[in-house]
Amino acid sequence: MSTEHPVTVIGVGAGGWPDLTGAAHGALLGADVVLGGPRQLDLLPAEVTARRVAWPSPLVPALPGLIEAERGRRLCVLASGDPMFHGIGATLTRVIGADRLRVLPHPSSVSLAAARLGWDLAAADVVSLVTAPVETLHRVINPGRRILALSAGAHTPEAVAALLTARGYGAATLTVLEQLGGPAERLSTGAAGGWALPPGDPLNVVAIECGDGPELPVVPGLDDGVYEGDGQLTKREVRAVTLAALAAAPGRLLWDVGAGSGSIGIEWMRAHPSCRAIAVESSAERAATVTANAARLGVPGLRVVHGRAPAALDGLPRPDTVFIGGGLTRDGVLDACLAALRPDGRLVANAVTVESEAVLAAGHARHGGELTRITVQRGSPVGGFTGWRPFMPVTIWSVVPR
Repeated sequence: MSTEHPVTVIGVGAGGWPDLTGAAHGALLGADVVLGGPRQLDLLPAEVTARRVAWPSPLVPALPGLIEAERGRRLCVLASGDPMFHGIGATLTRVIGADRLRVLPHPSSVSLAAARLGWDLAAADVVSLVTAPVETLHRVINPGRRILALSAGAHTPEAVAALLTARGYGAATLTVLEQLGGPAERLSTGAAGGWALPPGDPLNVVAIECGDGPELPVVPGLDDGVYEGDGQLTKREVRAVTLAALAAAPGRLLWDVGAGSGSIGIEWMRAHPSCRAIAVESSAERAATVTANAARLGVPGLRVVHGRAPAALDGLPRPDTVFIGGGLTRDGVLDACLAALRPDGRLVANAVTVESEAVLAAGHARHGGELTRITVQRGSPVGGFTGWRPFMPVTIWSVVPR
């Protein structure tokens, strides 16, 4: 896949050719081939005589072949703004390696948006909705927060306004920044509730000032009431202890086996934007509930597998961590989960019945680890007084098999 020349990735803003650096001009004027989106290619003047190739769809699977086809030629790739910020530069790094690239960035759209608004970019949350569902915003919406959302198109501001209103943030201020850095740059502002601005330019960023609204904590152990379901839910106190045992870290993949309402996988993914989870649930109704809960709580990327373990685990990506919340007593479930773990991976399993506790005790005898038993009692009315209502004790086994 090697070429005789580095692949030059050039960030382009809405201002087009006049705003590019001398180095970018020189690379494009000397190029044999330029790859890019139709809008970006149209920004090039006639003196750029290179053959212009528009991106195919889907793009990523075609990239290796596209680069290989141009071996030996001087190749430039056009990107929007900063190619390394949610851009094609980061993708090309994975495909052909950083040592094969020469990157000439332009200010990103969020940098330009922060400059126009006078925002401290380091203190704002940035969310890309280019390929992610709008529900991804739920993870960062909280009182007083500022959010910059990269739009998928002209209708994204309307979808953002509707989501904020449904979440109780109808008073939030939205500013739509179109064609940033170009001659047609425009800013439009309004409240999320009753959003009435018509769709504008598809090249836009949505700036959100949340203002006041309902809080959604960022620590594990969300209130039980935020989850829909039929009662198959790891209760808040147990969930917090379980997630501490799972020890989420950026980029890790979790299997949530016997997901119930999906709370463990959801709060695992809420721990960091790069955390991933697969929820395995044998009930079709509960699997649908997991999907709905994940979207409402800002992690619509949670993958839900409807099926019964251990058979449903076949073919899934190898996990870094496994949680077993249901199905422990089913033949082969524990062994399949242990066998699937990556080296130094962690397994955590919860048991509430004598039979499932016996499985954990046997697993502990074979593999070691840590056994913890917790009992939760909540205060509740007893006539005119308050008494303690206990939940069933929960045994938690945490192990890193050697």
